[in-house]
Amino acid sequence: MKFHFSRFILSLAILGVRGVQADGDDKKNVCLESLTGITGGTTTCTPLGVAPMIEGASFFPEAIVKDQGSKDIFGCCNRNSDEEESSLTPTQIGKMPQFSTETSMQVLAAAKKAWANGRGVWPQMSLQERIEAIEAFLTALQDQRSSIINLLMWEIGKNYGDAEAEFDRTVAFARKVIESIQTDPEFAGVWQTIGSTKALVRRTAIGIILALGPYNYPLNETYATIIPALLMGNIVVLKIPTVGGLVHFLTMEAFKVLPEGTVSFISGGGRATMPPIMATGDIDGLAFIGGSNAADDLIKQHPHPHRLKVFLQLEANNMAIYLPDIFERKHKKVLENALSETITGTLSYNGQRCTALKLLFVPKAHGDSFTKAFVQKVEAMRVGLPWQQFEDEKFSQVTPLPSAKRVQYMKELIADALEKGASIMNKDGGTLVGGDDSTLMVPAVLYPVDSSMKVYHEEQFGPVIPIAPYEEFETVLAFGQDGPYAQQVSLFTAKDAETASTVIDRFSAVFGKINLGSQCGRSPDTLPFSGRRSSAMGVMSVSHALREFSVPTVVAYKEKKDVPTEELVKKVSKTSKFLQSVTAKS
Repeated sequence: MKFHFSRFILSLAILGVRGVQADGDDKKNVCLESLTGITGGTTTCTPLGVAPMIEGASFFPEAIVKDQGSKDIFGCCNRNSDEEESSLTPTQIGKMPQFSTETSMQVLAAAKKAWANGRGVWPQMSLQERIEAIEAFLTALQDQRSSIINLLMWEIGKNYGDAEAEFDRTVAFARKVIESIQTDPEFAGVWQTIGSTKALVRRTAIGIILALGPYNYPLNETYATIIPALLMGNIVVLKIPTVGGLVHFLTMEAFKVLPEGTVSFISGGGRATMPPIMATGDIDGLAFIGGSNAADDLIKQHPHPHRLKVFLQLEANNMAIYLPDIFERKHKKVLENALSETITGTLSYNGQRCTALKLLFVPKAHGDSFTKAFVQKVEAMRVGLPWQQFEDEKFSQVTPLPSAKRVQYMKELIADALEKGASIMNKDGGTLVGGDDSTLMVPAVLYPVDSSMKVYHEEQFGPVIPIAPYEEFETVLAFGQDGPYAQQVSLFTAKDAETASTVIDRFSAVFGKINLGSQCGRSPDTLPFSGRRSSAMGVMSVSHALREFSVPTVVAYKEKKDVPTEELVKKVSKTSKFLQSVTAKS
């Protein structure tokens, strides 16, 4: 089905959302650099809203990609229009080389050569030298800023503001990791005296890290793991995801400032590339962000799983809990805060965040009023393409999903809930704007939702918001304590300290983070980001990530009469790369 363009715009108005601009072509000639005020380096003008074309094969040596074949990659959205009709359809934005098992093994061989059992150039560099190399990488990466932002908009439907924030947060995270090394006593390389023993403790590399990142935050989530791993001296093999993977090609040039083989890339189907590599036993660490089943399958391929250092960020089914007291008239501002936090928590980047609020538990007596107020906020959201601006110069809030597969899953969850008694509460919720081939879905608020429905148990990872009324609070507690996922929870109350204490005490051994009066989230990056059960293994933060991808190594000696060990240590400290101190942050 296609829409006459004027009807297309009208349909958006009918949907109760702020529509796509009817004439957005003037925006296409605006440079991203002019919007941000950032220029310099080799950066060129990246027109806003103009589809990129990334030829993935051109970023690899010809010997690697020869005869490998490529897969066409389509962006989330393109406007096709004439005098009669208009629609939104996918448009090709790149080609992804499809590595064979043999080619993937060649990449692994290059990584093994770079590692050389710890004797390679990168692991043998001093910590200070690696810091300087990563700083050079970040400088080179900055030259790709506008191109990366544009690609994030086209490939995964992230709006301009969020795409910009992802790039900037990634660079800021890396710089904070470096600062942590420069200020944390554990990385200072200071000798300590314990009885008659003098010792220096410094963290060192694990070995070869196989990294698999997600599509939703392909830059931030992936590089927040591999940058700390690299700083610790590890060698990284990065599997480029099929969706959200083109952005990694734009980082390849920046990585060339590092020694050869320090970072290698593999693209193509996961089944042909990942299990064979893991089965060699040459992978020392796995940094995986995705689904738990896929992680389990990959880990099982390792012949010596006890030797595999595992860092996982997996599914989450984060719930929001609303206590009855916020609905009292005197707590109107508390309720308004809860609604504002919920709209952001559920629909920021279309709900495609592991930390998104996935299920809302509302007292049954207030379910109708809460849903009505929440729907008003949903229907006021700006719906459009990632680069489109509205009257207030703000970008779209609801944007196309990155693939038809995601749309289909949303439809399945909605259909199941409707069949079992729920209703779509917002006007035209769950419908597609721009025709059958479009992936621009109007969010669907489902109410009332109960445990018989798939959306109650499954992580939707999209613009479907289930609201579950509860009568007994124990039902809410049981959901958190008995479920397979345990990342975060949000609690909204005005003054019910007794119930809040119960939630904190009951959930402190379940969830990685308990949010009071706010949505779930990872930030600030200095705090530990963790989870339990099938949600995570390992801890992420600017300091914890360094420890996840390293092990402590001790150099020690005992002072003995007539044994000049201390004199030896003074001489060795001047020549050893491992013992070399880190330049403190000025």
